[in-house]
Amino acid sequence: MTHADDIRAWARGSYMIEAATELLLRAFGGRYAAPGNPWVHTSEDPEGPHQVRAWIDFESIPEEVGVLSGGERRFLMIAASIAENIPVGLGEVLPGLDRENLDLVLAAIAHAGGSHQHSDIRERPDGSMSLRPAYLDSLHPWPKALRAVK
Repeated sequence: MTHADDIRAWARGSYMIEAATELLLRAFGGRYAAPGNPWVHTSEDPEGPHQVRAWIDFESIPEEVGVLSGGERRFLMIAASIAENIPVGLGEVLPGLDRENLDLVLAAIAHAGGSHQHSDIRERPDGSMSLRPAYLDSLHPWPKALRAVK
């Protein structure tokens, strides 16, 4: 398993954590999801030899981003806000994001909101409602041009 696989496995099950994790994996070449960042942690898995577990401490991001560029700080604060409900003024962080990162943020918001798991609710001619069990596509899918770190 790769480091990215480990982080995704850790995030699985929470749309918000999954979305924020994908932001870090997909933006800036994945460097902010890489080991060596103060918010990225790894440890040996006691269940198997040489198995590594990885996780992201999104709560620590606000304390650690001071040395980064404005765009990088804004982007990381959005990820921290999605994952851990850290207050961020959208009017302060959205302006200045480049097009690629803004595309990722839109996909993360759609994922965090569960739009990829919404069912199709339809009104029948008699006025009753029906729930179609098939899931709809995400309102804003993850961009194909920005492939995630493998």
